[in-house]
Amino acid sequence: TLFLSQGIMGIQYEMCIGLKKGRRVTPMTKKTRPTNMKGRLGKRVKMVRELVKEVCGQAPYEKRMIELLRVQKDKRALKFAKKRLGTHRRAKKKREEMQKLLQQMRKAQAQQATATT
Repeated sequence: TLFLSQGIMGIQYEMCIGLKKGRRVTPMTKKTRPTNMKGRLGKRVKMVRELVKEVCGQAPYEKRMIELLRVQKDKRALKFAKKRLGTHRRAKKKREEMQKLLQQMRKAQAQQATATT
């Protein structure tokens, strides 16, 4: 806060101007509300989704994306995902997910090849 001193007496007032105007108070800590937690991935949901992915495999459009990524058509895969998923952000996330999956598959094949030789 800005203070104004007057004359010899040195009287100071808290001024209501400037960046830190008004009375100094300690900010209250807000509790997290259930609405703020909406959309976050929980442990149970994550586990169930992983299990379903493991049992069912990829969706047909995901398989096609993997094929596009195998032949270095990243932009085409993004455009394809955008058409199927609706938004650019979702498409980018899905492309990253498919690239990680492809890397894991390649790593597993490399380990299998070294194990057999």
